[in-house]
Amino acid sequence: MRGKWAAGIAPRNFTWIIRDRLAVSERPGGFAPHHRRVRRKEEIIWLRVQGFDRVISLLPSPHNLYAYDEEGIAWAHYPLQAGVDPRPVLRECYADLQEALARGSRLLVHHDDLGERVMGAIAGFLVWSGRISTAHQAVAVVERIVGRQMGSLGREIVVAATALDPWKGSQAPSGTQETASPARATPPPPDQEGE
Repeated sequence: MRGKWAAGIAPRNFTWIIRDRLAVSERPGGFAPHHRRVRRKEEIIWLRVQGFDRVISLLPSPHNLYAYDEEGIAWAHYPLQAGVDPRPVLRECYADLQEALARGSRLLVHHDDLGERVMGAIAGFLVWSGRISTAHQAVAVVERIVGRQMGSLGREIVVAATALDPWKGSQAPSGTQETASPARATPPPPDQEGE
C-alpha cells in the first residue's frame, strides 16, 4: 500500500469518549449487508497505525475477530445479545475496560452500528467506573458526544449497569485477558463470515 491508503481509514462514526484512550464506532468494515472486507482491512490498519491496543466487540456473534488476529490487533468479545440479561457480560466488560485504561491502553468499543447497545454500554461504564455520578448525566454526556439520542434499549442497558457493584479503585478486576474474554469463541472461517 502506498500514500494515504497505507495509513488506512477511520471506522465510520468513530468518536472519542475519553480523548486518546477510549473510542466507539460502528463495526470495522460496516454492518450487516453493508460490510466490506476491503473497507474492514483499511479500517483495522487505521486502528493499528493510530496506536490502538485492543478492540472490544459487543457483537452477539464472533464476526471480525479473525480479521483482528490477521492484522495483529488484540481483541476481547463481550456479546450483548437481545433478550439476554446484560449484567454478567457488562460486569466482565467493565472490569476489563477499567484495567486496560489503568494500564494506559487505547481501546475501541464497537457493535454493528454506533447505536443503542454501544451508547448504553458506554454510558453505564462511565457511571460504574465513577467517572460520572448518575445514569441521567451519563446518558446526556454520551448523547452529546455521539450526536444522537439514546432510546429505550440503551437506557435499559444503563439501568442494568447501575445495578452492578460500582468500581472501587483498590479492587483488582478478575478474569481479564489481553486478547479475549474468558469464554473466547472460535471465529468462523473467512468464507462463512459474509460480506
